[in-house]
Amino acid sequence: MFGAFNSVSLAAQSTTLPFDDIKGNFAEKNIVDLVKEGVVDGTGNRKFEPNKYVTRAEFVTMTDRLFKLQPVNADMPSFHDVSPKSWYYGWVEAAIQLGIVEGKSKTQFMPAAHITRQEAAVLIVRALKVDPGSDSGDRLPYADADQVAPWAAPYVLAAQTLGLMGGADGKFRPTDPMTRAETAAVLDRVLQDKVWNKAIHKATDFGLQIGWQNGLTTSQFEEEIKGTNVNTLVPRWFFLENNQASLSNYADPSLSVWAKQNHKKIWAMLGNHSDPVLTHQFLSNEAKRKTVVQQLTGYVKTYGLSGINVDFENVSPDDRLYLTAFISELSTSLHGVGAVSSIDVSPDLGTDWTEAFDYEALGRYADYVVLMGYDEHWAGDPVAGSVSSLPWVESALNRLLSVVPASKTVLALPFYTRDWTLKPGGAVSEELSLIQQGHRIRSVNYNRTWDADLGQNVLSYTRQGSQHRIWVEDGRSLSLKTMMAEKRGVAGFAYWYIGAETPDIWTSLTNATRYASY
Repeated sequence: MFGAFNSVSLAAQSTTLPFDDIKGNFAEKNIVDLVKEGVVDGTGNRKFEPNKYVTRAEFVTMTDRLFKLQPVNADMPSFHDVSPKSWYYGWVEAAIQLGIVEGKSKTQFMPAAHITRQEAAVLIVRALKVDPGSDSGDRLPYADADQVAPWAAPYVLAAQTLGLMGGADGKFRPTDPMTRAETAAVLDRVLQDKVWNKAIHKATDFGLQIGWQNGLTTSQFEEEIKGTNVNTLVPRWFFLENNQASLSNYADPSLSVWAKQNHKKIWAMLGNHSDPVLTHQFLSNEAKRKTVVQQLTGYVKTYGLSGINVDFENVSPDDRLYLTAFISELSTSLHGVGAVSSIDVSPDLGTDWTEAFDYEALGRYADYVVLMGYDEHWAGDPVAGSVSSLPWVESALNRLLSVVPASKTVLALPFYTRDWTLKPGGAVSEELSLIQQGHRIRSVNYNRTWDADLGQNVLSYTRQGSQHRIWVEDGRSLSLKTMMAEKRGVAGFAYWYIGAETPDIWTSLTNATRYASY
């Protein structure tokens, strides 16, 4: 069984081979290599059963293990026939989320079906992120090339060219099932390649992993952080105020102590209550800017902060130059005490909402620019749609990267979505955390369609006579956005907000970052 690794007994350790039935097999060395790597195990009683056929679920599991991926206990199953209770559930979900494998149909994965040789070729070439081109199969060097399915032909040729899969007696046998020995041979050939081997065994660099605090007490925030990849905390501590104090201070020194003990950094947030009048009064007054800069620099030293995160929203276009000046002044002062500056910006949509952001100048003066990759469709939007579709985020990120270096850019991802009620006069929405989304989905009878263009599942249901639609944010959608941004070399990611996500999200994001590094 592939559901769990079998511990090797003391008796087995004393023998040369891990199994009694592989000596002399063509894949003997491959099997031994993969046992050492934790990629394959036996079927019990010191047997490997090299001639036994491999199921789709088993092949996916071994491929995931080869690439050092972790099983994902996804909050929402991708297929009707892959039960969350099955031993292979997490392995299948992990591969689906990264685009390594697809179902046999939109609703069925067929985990117990034997994987064919041509299906195996497609899966392993795709897992290695090799573009097979669009060869029709005319160049396949096999007598039975005409039996290779058109959708598999480019991958079969790629697998042959890469030295991963070959034929026998001049034939490829595309529809024959893969044996366990054949599978071991293919996977071990990946390991024997020095480039692939180095990539697989290289430690993953997660870069900046920023988590905002929202609606949680300090102790709750600390507890939530423990189960995440977050290495930089952003508590909402400081806000502009319309009084002589200039800033309100909600700092909790105990978080600073905890962060230091747990090797985390703190970039305390400076907010503006989304108040354009208050913000203008502050930004346009050089003396007030100087006072706030001095206060924040003092707080950095008092609370042992590593930086300040500026989150100004609804800023008047007239304050564009003033905002840039403030970030320049703040950055200079923070650098003097060994801290960094960061500013949160919305995607450049060419509207008044973002006119105050001189993206190029902010990227020049701030240490990091955090792109808030969400609210594509927002609260109050009369048009229903995704909070953060893949093409929208990709376009926004590309635009920012045209003027801000990737090494200074952080992509913020949403841990929330919206449940849209479709009405004749326009849609209305309810914001849902990812936890609430899961509860909502499990409480209704829904139809779901994977939209490959948007990189999301679109779910619909009816309640009290009204049509509802949810553009689902989950491990799969967030992984696709993560891999897209990783390709562009961003400095890291931020998450709005910690505590809104389901636990599986962090496994998904870990896998996505690791897989993107290959």
